[in-house]
Amino acid sequence: HGGFLTNVDQFDPDFFGISPREAIHMDPQQRLLLEVSWEALERSGHAPKSLIGSRTGVYVAIGTTDYATLQTRTGNLGGIDAYSGSGNGFAFASGRISYALGLQGPNMALDGTCASSLMAVHLACQGLRGRECNLALVGGVNLLLSPGVNISYSKTRILAADGRCKTFDAAADGYVRSEGCAAFVLK
Repeated sequence: HGGFLTNVDQFDPDFFGISPREAIHMDPQQRLLLEVSWEALERSGHAPKSLIGSRTGVYVAIGTTDYATLQTRTGNLGGIDAYSGSGNGFAFASGRISYALGLQGPNMALDGTCASSLMAVHLACQGLRGRECNLALVGGVNLLLSPGVNISYSKTRILAADGRCKTFDAAADGYVRSEGCAAFVLK
C-alpha cells in the first residue's frame, strides 16, 4: 500500500532553460520541486522573474535517492555523464531552484527523514527573522521510485499491514509511505 503521484516522469525542461539531455539525469524530485516552486510563487502573487537578484531564500526538504540507485542498478556505469551528479545530489535540488529563478538568498537542502519539511520551515523562519532573506521559498518532496525501502520497512514491521495510518489509536500498527511535493512562500 502507499500513496503515489501520477506522471512524475513528465517535465518541460525548455520552460526552465534545461536541455533534454540534462533533464534525463535529473531526479524527478528536482523536476517536481522546480514546477511546484514556480507555482507557489505565482499563487502567492510574486511573478518569478521579478525576483531575479532578490534576497529570496530557498529551503528544500528531500530525502530519497531512488532515482540515482535506479540509474546505476544494472552495473553499467557508461551512462554516467556530466549531469549525473547534479541531477541526483540533494544540494543540487535547492541550488537548481535558486539558479533557475535567479535567487540570491540562503539556499539549503535538508534530509531529516520525516522531519525534513518542518526543519525547512523552521530554518526559513529563522532566515527571515535574522534578515538573511526578505522572502523564503520552502518546499518538500518525496517520491518512491523503487520498492527497496518499502521491502526493508515491511520486514521490520514498521508499515501498517492494512495500508492505513491509525495515529494515536490503540490499533496503530505502523504507517504508510506516500509521495508528494509542496512548496509555499513565507515573508
